[in-house]
Amino acid sequence: MRKSLLFPLGTLTGACLTLLVASPQGGVWAARATANANDAYSQLNLFGEVFERVKASYVEKPDNAKLVEGAITGMVTSLDPHSRYMNAKAWTEMQETTSGEFGGLGIEVTMEEGLVKVVSPIDDTPASKAGLMSGDLISKIDGEAVQGMTLEQAVNKMKGPVDTKTKLTILRKGADAPLDVAITREIIHVRPVRFHVESGDIGYIRITSFNEQTTDGLKKAIASISKQVQPEKLTGYVVDLRNNPGGLLDQAVSVSSAFLQRGEVVSTRGRSPEETQRFTAHGGDLTKGKPLVVLVNGGSASASEIVAGALHDHKRATIIGTRSFGKGSVQTIIPLGSGNGALALTTARYYTPSGRSIQAQGIAPDIEILQDVPPELKGRMDTMAESQMRGHLSAGEGGEQTGSQSYVPPEEKDDKALHAAYDFLHGVTANAVAAKPGPKGTVPN
Repeated sequence: MRKSLLFPLGTLTGACLTLLVASPQGGVWAARATANANDAYSQLNLFGEVFERVKASYVEKPDNAKLVEGAITGMVTSLDPHSRYMNAKAWTEMQETTSGEFGGLGIEVTMEEGLVKVVSPIDDTPASKAGLMSGDLISKIDGEAVQGMTLEQAVNKMKGPVDTKTKLTILRKGADAPLDVAITREIIHVRPVRFHVESGDIGYIRITSFNEQTTDGLKKAIASISKQVQPEKLTGYVVDLRNNPGGLLDQAVSVSSAFLQRGEVVSTRGRSPEETQRFTAHGGDLTKGKPLVVLVNGGSASASEIVAGALHDHKRATIIGTRSFGKGSVQTIIPLGSGNGALALTTARYYTPSGRSIQAQGIAPDIEILQDVPPELKGRMDTMAESQMRGHLSAGEGGEQTGSQSYVPPEEKDDKALHAAYDFLHGVTANAVAAKPGPKGTVPN
């Protein structure tokens, strides 16, 4: 059974190898590898030969299972930043995460230059309450250097029993010295949808992730807002996807469907034409065509970009904020049998209904709004985009775009993009720089 996910951000790992040739045989291996570069079976023979040599000659007796796992991990992570191998434990943890409930600190992370980088703290979790911020680099976990660990090893070290503490050493751009932050672990209940009625006539809906509970949460939010505000008084909706790192593909499709009467939401295109798949809206527009604004920023990735792209191409929503991350690839989860874990393998690119690839380009807002960043945070609130990740898939047509602002003020009164969305729905022109409009091509219906 395969399951497609749009990973927020994948692992990005590197290795530094020091080679000491102890015998002439090393030269034979190199020549053999060069001569048979296109012969897969010869390459596998080479792997077997290296495997046996390591087993026989390494200074300490190695664990065979760890050797094989390391080899698989290296092979898969060399493909692109989002493909990875998960052993049985990591695969179980992945399933817990996508179900919307798991133990830990509540932070989305990736690997950068050998350190763990915070992509985004999840709302109302220990990490968020402790003040961790997007862009922070974790250099030590409980006093142990992260350099040299894999992402899985670092994540596992941060996990632990509920009510126990872990100490993270944080490198923060602009800070004079590393910061030590103590965090108490909790069971993380990811509540992916939050909402309220604003000014008595606007429904505000924030979607923080796309897990198995997202669509149900969205339907409940729309139903609750509809009960609180009479249809004739409801001006419209704001859907906030800022710093939402993505998640499940089917949830992105069903969330888009909640605002569309019909038509294509997204298509995925693999290596060959016959692998193309098209996903269409189903269920009808639950908001009855009410005006819609979608907020995005540099931390909006993957499934968030599918939703924003679909609603924009169907002219169903106005996009306000800053350019999104630009992760336009689909990872398929391929279980490898009992006890063997699973592969998260990049198998396709995704395209908006008008045929645009978002890979390494992102979704450009109709109205660009830059936040006022506090002096102590200036210079470090621009997110590293997909185009800046080592080994990323190249963009389709058009140039690649770098990262954009990801800062969201903690106080709603200071949130310029949010107030621009409210003003827009009330018919007030936003004081902003208009982004380049999307293509005027026909949208499949």
